[in-house]
Amino acid sequence: MVMGSIPEKVDIAVIGGGVGGYVAAIRASQLGKSVAIIEKDKLGGHCLNYACIPSKTLIHISDLFYKMRNSEKFGIAAEKISIDPKKMYDWRISVSKKLEEGVSFLCKSYNIDVLNTTATFISPNKLQLSDGVEIDFDKAIIASGSEPAKLSGFDVETGNVIDYKKALMLDYIPKSMVIIGAGYIAVELGMLYAKLGTKVSIIARSDVLSRFDEDAVSIIKKKMNELGILVFKNSVAVSHSENTVKLGDGTIINSDVIVVAVGLVPYTKNLGLENTGVKLDGKGFIITDNTMKTSDSNIYAIGDVSGEPMLAHKAMRQGVVAAESASGMKSSFDNIVIPSVIFSEPEIALAGRIFGDDIKTVKFPLSALGRAIALDTKNGFVKIAYNSENIVKGIEIVSEDANSMISEAALAIELGATLEDIADTIHPHPTYSEAIMEAAEAALKRPIHFVY
Repeated sequence: MVMGSIPEKVDIAVIGGGVGGYVAAIRASQLGKSVAIIEKDKLGGHCLNYACIPSKTLIHISDLFYKMRNSEKFGIAAEKISIDPKKMYDWRISVSKKLEEGVSFLCKSYNIDVLNTTATFISPNKLQLSDGVEIDFDKAIIASGSEPAKLSGFDVETGNVIDYKKALMLDYIPKSMVIIGAGYIAVELGMLYAKLGTKVSIIARSDVLSRFDEDAVSIIKKKMNELGILVFKNSVAVSHSENTVKLGDGTIINSDVIVVAVGLVPYTKNLGLENTGVKLDGKGFIITDNTMKTSDSNIYAIGDVSGEPMLAHKAMRQGVVAAESASGMKSSFDNIVIPSVIFSEPEIALAGRIFGDDIKTVKFPLSALGRAIALDTKNGFVKIAYNSENIVKGIEIVSEDANSMISEAALAIELGATLEDIADTIHPHPTYSEAIMEAAEAALKRPIHFVY
């Protein structure tokens, strides 16, 4: 697909049409620049087509199914509840397609040339497309993203071994699934399929969500156990056959599907970076400054390819910064926090930091919150972190709707809010967001609904 003719030269060439790439392209066009996006697959990239959007779509469906089957306590007797995996698949595909069409419409509206091909740098100012056509540019923005990390001995192209992307493309519900890896992708996938009736086993090199706050993780582990998910801690998958996985200690696990979810790696292969001044760090990420400029003055890099955390919303913000910087504006990626969310049950959301020698924390339990009691979602909390001057440095939320609540936390930290600022702000009742206010009040030693 090529929208518009292939230009001989553009002001800004964007390599990759994912969430970071198309945002950068649109912002550059708003600033009056001629722009081309080179995208070998689909607009929206992995996030829209294979990761963020599909996973949250399927998680919502599995949550609905699970809640319908477990609503007796509310007086709801739902019998013969079933799920049609093909319809579930069709809905998941339709959501991505609709959003992709939306991005395509935006690009067309902003007169952005979208070239469905690959691009290789042949100089710091020239790209060669897969058909041999060359494009000159003044500035380029690399937004090539990442790809699933590989695991030795588990080729995702053979048999029943798949990566997380393909796990979100299944049009059936496996009877059993082994997930190798124990990060947030593994947890989200595991809980999703367990709620649909799949027997899930997770192979963890150390433990589930080992880099996260144990206060939060302990609640997730309890729910995983309730769902029947087996976690093999301190274990390594060493080999597999058609329907089994063997661990280092000799344990054999039966599985219809084996999902490799051991992380992501930056995608820089075949970009021809050796023909530019772009440099990589020891992990393969492209090195940039706070304007997103690389070591080559004509080339910028954003999103997963430019370093961790590898999150879509970070890429979007960096896309704006790169477009503005490449257009001659004084713009920089100087955000204090990059919020993160794990769509588990309950969700975990974090903005800022909750650990440090200069940090104090207070935790407000959802068991004291009216809405949580009414909806029977009491397993969770809000933890607020602050310094000696009562300036908020971090907020962690373990709750239903944590994904919506965390934006208040991010804004508060960006603005340098104090505990008093949050405690004295009226929060609507009854809502989950009241827990943030309650946590701030507890930190000020003036709690109303909690004995501190």
